[in-house]
Amino acid sequence: MQKSRRDFMRKSGSAVIATSLGFNILTAQNYKHKLNSDTLKVGLIGCGGRGTGAAAQATFAESNVVVTAMADIFKDSLDKSYKYLLEENEAKIMVDEEHKFVGFDAYKKVLESDVDVVILTTPPSFRPAHLEAAIEAGKHVFCEKPVAVDAPGIRRVIASAQKAKEKGLALMSGFCWRHDVPKIDTFKRILDGGIGEVSSIYNTYNTGALWYKDRQPEWTDVETMMRNWLYFNWLSGDHIAEQAVHSLDLMSWAYGDKLPVKVSGTGGRQSRTEEKYGNVYDHFALAYDYGDGKMGYHFSRQQKGCSRAYDISMMGNKGRAYIDVFKEHKIMGAENWQWDGEKSNMYQNEHNTLFASIRKGEPFNDGVQMANSTMLAIIGRMVAYTGETLTWDQAINSEEILGPKINEYNWDLDWALAPVAQPGITKFS
Repeated sequence: MQKSRRDFMRKSGSAVIATSLGFNILTAQNYKHKLNSDTLKVGLIGCGGRGTGAAAQATFAESNVVVTAMADIFKDSLDKSYKYLLEENEAKIMVDEEHKFVGFDAYKKVLESDVDVVILTTPPSFRPAHLEAAIEAGKHVFCEKPVAVDAPGIRRVIASAQKAKEKGLALMSGFCWRHDVPKIDTFKRILDGGIGEVSSIYNTYNTGALWYKDRQPEWTDVETMMRNWLYFNWLSGDHIAEQAVHSLDLMSWAYGDKLPVKVSGTGGRQSRTEEKYGNVYDHFALAYDYGDGKMGYHFSRQQKGCSRAYDISMMGNKGRAYIDVFKEHKIMGAENWQWDGEKSNMYQNEHNTLFASIRKGEPFNDGVQMANSTMLAIIGRMVAYTGETLTWDQAINSEEILGPKINEYNWDLDWALAPVAQPGITKFS
């Protein structure tokens, strides 16, 4: 059975991380880290599973990193995250009660504290504003994907990435496969001409149903949506952005991060039709035209009881390459090759690279790349929702904003959920 990304994360826990770094967790729990002038202090903004995992990985990135502040809109999420982090690396978790912030403005309080690095892992709709505020506050950033849910958000992210470079701040994205050793080796061979000129790429992210949290009597409509943010496109960007964007990022990598000229395709909602599932689709099928006869084909779905696939096939004029993201990496051409090296934890690799770059004074920054990869998902969603063929220029210049402004969020927000999109009826804007 294929492992999901979330299964992979859950099973790549502290023991694996510690082993890969030559660091013993049991030893770590026997002492309390002592702060000094070189200590890098980390603030976590968004205490879900991914954020909690990222915070733990940050503490294992090097010996002189600690977590000192946490924020979430839900106290129960923050408390659960804090408990987990203590279990993972108690010596490095130095968050007192005064630095546990709850509410829609909690992120501001983390940024106002003396943290050096922030981890942004809230639902994607918050990302552009949080990133903008973090860079303005002079913080280094780990920024989970996707980085926005609409084109105006992408433009804000690109501006923030450019400002981070100007200010000498590190900005690491959550496109974790870019830090997976087998893929680094495989894509290097592809980009070095291992299969010749790439002309066709097929990528998939076909998985099953995801979690749902039943509404509680005390929850408002907004809280219900926030608790189940995956199913509301103004919070998640739809599943092509929230999840399948990883496959689109792999496609972009294979094409040297060249941008497509135009995109066409379809999508819909067949098995996940109940009202509780908000307004997202459950499948997409898209064709990305890169010009000069070069194409990329993307298929993704979240449907219960269906076969799964998470892979990418690349065709060139001198051979082909195939990657099953969890299993195999191979090239078939004039010289056949299959990866057979020593594995490491890609999530940990991200943080190792981030913190090493800060220490060296050579801040890592893949901000524009992460924005463009996210935009591949957004243009795909636009195409599927409207039934139109859209150019990249049309999509990136769209003025459609899916959600409210960040300063408008509150638990009693009167937000009219957009209806499920209907191709040919829903219009591009």
